[in-house]
Amino acid sequence: MNIIELELLSDDLIATEKFYKKVLGLNPSFVEKEALFFEVGYTKLIFKKSDNQKPVYHFAIDLPNNRFFDAHYFIKANTTLIKVEDDEIANFVNWDAKSFYFYDNNGNIVECITRYPQRPYDEAAFSSKSYISVSEVGLVTNNVKELADTLAREEGVPIFKRQPRTDTFTVSGDDEGLFIIALKGRDWYPTTLKAQSFRTRVLFMQNGELEHIVR
Repeated sequence: MNIIELELLSDDLIATEKFYKKVLGLNPSFVEKEALFFEVGYTKLIFKKSDNQKPVYHFAIDLPNNRFFDAHYFIKANTTLIKVEDDEIANFVNWDAKSFYFYDNNGNIVECITRYPQRPYDEAAFSSKSYISVSEVGLVTNNVKELADTLAREEGVPIFKRQPRTDTFTVSGDDEGLFIIALKGRDWYPTTLKAQSFRTRVLFMQNGELEHIVR
């Protein structure tokens, strides 16, 4: 699964533009009064203006294997990383992946991850062009099983083979793109921030077909 567009809400587009430029080195590809557009690899990351909703999301950015620690160094120099069990880097053995986390200006939990099964490699020096894509987005629901089953039935998105499903947390997709389905009120790893549902629009490619969901 490939996430082509991810649209989220933000109460403060000006602060969001400044944060993503400073911390991730991303300049917006387009700015308008009510929306802000970034190119994160092949994903278009869009923030739409919201009015005092205080929306908070979780999403992840994919990194080449050989640029993971470069990104870690660059981002750590510009913002505070979230501790993961007294460390800054999470090792996901089952997923064969490493990641680190930080909050953006909106309070979103942003994850940078490299996935070794994909073996992505970038010969160029690290820059904002090193990002491969937005590869994960959290979806919050009152019924995890129902949403995961609906995505499988209607959009063809399978349960992720590297993560056992439960009634409070299920991952759908593959090593290129994932929906992180969490029960409302569950902690977003690695924080104690409770998962809540805010408007999310995703355009994604699955089995060669463009699919579109809005929640």
